[in-house]
Amino acid sequence: MREANRNTIRLYKEKLNMLLDVAQTINEDHAIQDLMAEFEALLTNELGVGKILVYTRHKNQWNNILACGVSSEQTAIIDVERDLEPIGGSIANITLSDKPQFDGLDAIIPLFHNFNPIGFVLVGDDKLGLGVSPTLKNLKFIQIIANLIIVFIENKKMQQKLLQQESLRRELELASNIQRQLVPADEELVRSQHLAVQTLYQPHAEVGGDYYDIFRLSRHTIGFCIADVSGKGIGAAMLMSNFQAMVRALFTSRISLKDLTVKLNERVGQNTAGGKFITMFVGRYNTLTRRLTYVNAGHLPPILHHAGLNQTSELDAGCIGLGMLDTIPNIEVGHVRMRRGMRLIAFTDGLIETEKGCDVSTSERQIKETLTNTQTIGEAMLALRKIVQNNRERGLTFDDVSVLGIEFVK
Repeated sequence: MREANRNTIRLYKEKLNMLLDVAQTINEDHAIQDLMAEFEALLTNELGVGKILVYTRHKNQWNNILACGVSSEQTAIIDVERDLEPIGGSIANITLSDKPQFDGLDAIIPLFHNFNPIGFVLVGDDKLGLGVSPTLKNLKFIQIIANLIIVFIENKKMQQKLLQQESLRRELELASNIQRQLVPADEELVRSQHLAVQTLYQPHAEVGGDYYDIFRLSRHTIGFCIADVSGKGIGAAMLMSNFQAMVRALFTSRISLKDLTVKLNERVGQNTAGGKFITMFVGRYNTLTRRLTYVNAGHLPPILHHAGLNQTSELDAGCIGLGMLDTIPNIEVGHVRMRRGMRLIAFTDGLIETEKGCDVSTSERQIKETLTNTQTIGEAMLALRKIVQNNRERGLTFDDVSVLGIEFVK
């Protein structure tokens, strides 16, 4: 009796030491491959297990991360969803199974977390012998060790995912800072006694696909542009950053707006290969003749308000969006003679489109009312800011918002 008790205590100590070794390996944060190698050595050398298969899930796909004593042909015919998931949460004895994929295997040990399967361990003896099978005798202990290791693997994956998310967050933050530098603030815009300019820029996410700019082309001409890339995210932001450089390089005092539009369409088509397009409103204003020429390339028509006559109109002459076709079939250049006090609001669709549930509403009524009920472009932009802020607080905004407001002073 005493000898039996001593043997039992010795076995418990041995198993406890095995658990401590596994726990130490886990605490040392070894690679998953190293941990699998130790798991294999422990089962084969210490417990007499001859066949081992370990499956874990990654990105909703089951992967075999350890195969010992089992042929690649047998491993290939095991389908986790078909063969293992249906067994539930209890250890399954498959010694007498007639399924060829389980040939030579004795048990399936399922591993669960929050009632979801995160792993399966299949074990078996490599040869028949007398007495109780070492695999079946140590099933509970194998399950304990497997649980420790699989949970560690899951935590490792989660840690890697968090690191990737943090890296992505930092990249987005850097991209956002760069993009905000490309979109000029009011104080960075060209100053002129002939124009009063106000802007509003609010990307929906860290980065956006909107762009506007205003710059002096010559002593008496000022150019401005507002544009919107189809889609959202980093891809749209990268394309818009590239587009900003195109506009700055091509838009000079000598190029006609028609030729500018043609060249921009060619460049956008080359950069997107038909995957995206850009809508754009581009204008050139001559401060001597007070003449505005413009091209609306598939963009939402800017609204022009004449305070003296209390009239509003839309600037819609132009063509299709940039990058939609290799060659734009027809480009119409619009012409408007500006009078003192006329105000222009150019904007992207984030200003007028709101989303509530599955319903998307589009309305320009608020913009026209704002222009009618205010005296200056500054007052108009302040009112529009309040509208945008209210929509954001109510969760109705689902796109980038950019607004370029210009008042023709003299």
